[in-house]
Amino acid sequence: MEPLECLPYSVGNAQEGVCLLIRMGPYRILLDCGLKNIAPIAEDYARSPFDLVFCSHAHGDHARGLLALHQTLPQLPIYASEVTTQLLALNWPQAAEEDGSFGQALPWRSPIEFRPGLSAELYPAGHLPGAASIRLTYESDRRTYSIFYTGDFLLSNSRLVDGLPLEELRGLKPDVLIVEGSYGTARFPHRKQQENQLAERVDRALNEGRSVLLPSPALGLGQEILMLLRSHHHFTGRDIDIWVEGAVARGCDAYLSLLPHFPSSVQNFARHQPLFWDERVRPRVRRLPERSRTSRTLIQSPCLILTDKVLTEQADFSQYFTPNSGKWLMLIPQQPGRMGSVEAAMTEALQASAALQAVVKSGQVAIETYLLAEHCDGPGTTQLIHNLRPQHVVFVHGSSSYLTDLASLDELNNRYQLHMPAAGTTVSLPIGETFLQPAPPETQYEGELTESEHVILVSLPTTVTSDPRWQNFADTGIVEARWQGEDLVLRGLTQRELLRQSGDALLSMDLECCENCLHCRGQRCWNQASPLFGFKVTPEGYCPVFEALPVTPQDFDQELEGS
Repeated sequence: MEPLECLPYSVGNAQEGVCLLIRMGPYRILLDCGLKNIAPIAEDYARSPFDLVFCSHAHGDHARGLLALHQTLPQLPIYASEVTTQLLALNWPQAAEEDGSFGQALPWRSPIEFRPGLSAELYPAGHLPGAASIRLTYESDRRTYSIFYTGDFLLSNSRLVDGLPLEELRGLKPDVLIVEGSYGTARFPHRKQQENQLAERVDRALNEGRSVLLPSPALGLGQEILMLLRSHHHFTGRDIDIWVEGAVARGCDAYLSLLPHFPSSVQNFARHQPLFWDERVRPRVRRLPERSRTSRTLIQSPCLILTDKVLTEQADFSQYFTPNSGKWLMLIPQQPGRMGSVEAAMTEALQASAALQAVVKSGQVAIETYLLAEHCDGPGTTQLIHNLRPQHVVFVHGSSSYLTDLASLDELNNRYQLHMPAAGTTVSLPIGETFLQPAPPETQYEGELTESEHVILVSLPTTVTSDPRWQNFADTGIVEARWQGEDLVLRGLTQRELLRQSGDALLSMDLECCENCLHCRGQRCWNQASPLFGFKVTPEGYCPVFEALPVTPQDFDQELEGS
């Protein structure tokens, strides 16, 4: 029996990216290289050379080590899609052009034979322009073996990228599927709804006279947001400036040279007006020059700024939040399960940056998060698995808690042989042999419910605290409960939410706002007649179908006492 094995150098946690060594019979293939230190790869190559390297897409957590790998092992061929080969150089802006152009382009949907019996075929993966999934096939004397590696993938269409073509892959039946689980079993709204929610929040901020700062990754999300702001009905024709700076601007320039590879809708848009840089059509999109970043004449309120800065203790945002720049809203992208709690990261950054803490306390800057998912949620991941129907499923690229959630699903445990490899541990993938599925990790906790006249107590075993997510859940000791179908879902409230709610409590009961509306529950509007139905609303928000909360005798007594 010819062996199939997977040796992860890194499985894509918070510290490192993804880097997997695959063995198919006599061949060794490296999938992605998101390592900061490639020494382990070079040492293994010296003992047993690799045959090729495949890069799924140009994000740093999948590609940052490729330049060092090429410089160390120039004879090792590196393959990717045509678009990815052109975007890779953005990971090394200081490198010479000849150093950054080393990838060899592969066509879509065309099997290429690299070695006798070893071939590969690329499929679009969504997620990022040029992002590819790869099907590796090895034909031995006994049978044909196949491995399908998704890299990062997204089934939904986004503004600049079509989603992974699931219909083409249905029934492919690879022996092994290596799939990312960035979002675990979380369930998110449809991509279009996420975009509308972000656009609604930006629109409200502008209507309040606030400028909006959007720190985002340099490649992918930044350009998606810019395209959203260019084409959404809330902003078309609006007299505002959108400033783009740093690596986000360089990513925009790279995209412009790749227009023939974009979806037809994007190409049609570009035929009528510039895709990004445009000072004629409103909203105007301009590059923010390095020398002018602190110029108060450039950054006039309200405006929008897309920057490659991220919210860390080293980040300096003082150049935007000058005393005369007006009020701001900073929107931070959520990254569930990848870098810990967004709320915790924001708290740490505020504690580390006295200047940022000062402007937040003064009310000049408000910080909020938004979701614009770049990966599939839990239902999308399981949908891909069921459509491909592999024998083995290898989960990588996600927090251990989120991957454990996926591996614990009965619908997967009962059908597939599941693996969650640790870095440095070789996983054997026997084909056609009897396999005893290990017991799934414990992710469900049985408790007791006690109901009294005034309160309901829910008791859970202390084993629930061993999960690293418990710390964030129990941070304040206060939970929010809501119905989801027939299930009651509990969610821990963060300190920032409690502080915001305590401030909201100062709103007058006579004010016609969402806080005092009968249909506002869990910070969302549930009035089907409202244009805000289903959306998260601010306490001071308002719509024409406002209905006041009923006044209780206790409320009346409190008003008398207050007067």
